[in-house]
Amino acid sequence: MRRLVGRNFARIRQERGLTQEKVAEISGFSQQYISGLERGHRNPTVVTLFELAQAIGVVPIELLSSD
Repeated sequence: MRRLVGRNFARIRQERGLTQEKVAEISGFSQQYISGLERGHRNPTVVTLFELAQAIGVVPIELLSSD
């Protein structure tokens, strides 16, 4: 699940032309946290998923989708 969320987050972030640094600036999470998330090393809470989804302009379920 962590890897799925990380892959989805990285894909969507890149599709929207956002850098990890820009997402960190928008979301308030550190660039190191974003990097760890994208590599599947972080276990985000539901609140964190919500806040990160808002930062990249998607609904949280898109981060959990296996499609």
